Amino acid sequence: MNTIFYVGYDAAHPADFIYDIPEGHDFWLLILTQTPAEFWINGEIKAYPANCAVLYPPYQKIMYRACSDQYVNDWVRFLSDESYVLETAIPLGTPILLPDPGYCHQLFQLLATENFLQCDYRELSIDYLFRIMFNKLLEASQSIENKPHYQDLLHLRKAINHNPGLEWSVSIMADYVHLSPGYLQSLYKTTFGISCMEDVIQSRIRLAKERLIHGQSRISDISELCGYRNVEHFSRQFRQVVGCTPRSYRRSIISPS
Repeated sequence: MNTIFYVGYDAAHPADFIYDIPEGHDFWLLILTQTPAEFWINGEIKAYPANCAVLYPPYQKIMYRACSDQYVNDWVRFLSDESYVLETAIPLGTPILLPDPGYCHQLFQLLATENFLQCDYRELSIDYLFRIMFNKLLEASQSIENKPHYQDLLHLRKAINHNPGLEWSVSIMADYVHLSPGYLQSLYKTTFGISCMEDVIQSRIRLAKERLIHGQSRISDISELCGYRNVEHFSRQFRQVVGCTPRSYRRSIISPS
């Protein structure tokens, strides 16, 4: 059974709002932000966009605050002996970006209504609404957008694709996202299904193919543009990926058999 202490929605607070409970509560707290906010995560304050959900278990430190003109959220404080709550796989104390915040907002409204009304099936209805809420949070937490450092990795991948000719290395990329080289390599491969250096190579070869097809640049100039220090290395890597040399590739495009 779930026992609600307080539940509300569309709660608005001023720009200086801060909620700081160092030892946590003796109950569960679930919030859904409607505005950007900053959260205490692993010893540091991090900014998150609007429409995030955060589930705090009992006795876990809680600290979040406004980072815009106002802070608005939905929230519920509750106790539970349900296994889907006590054994949940939802990350605790970590903001989860919601793909359908309007749906979850409606669930908060329904929870508030059911909690206020004294109907025969009140407890059962509240339990159903909690189950739906936890299913939606679990779905959202398993989305790729909520993988660790996803946005940082996405910015890195965009930088690689837009500027493959830069002198990329694992250490340089690790510095770019403020991660250790080993952790970056593992996280990048898990997130995108390709290693970070292989992504660099693929981006360089893709640019090389575009320049070979469109334009009359010398192969040595294309090699330099794509970040290769010498033509031999460029030709060797191009052949490994494409199956032929850059010169042969250009001829096959210009005069296809």
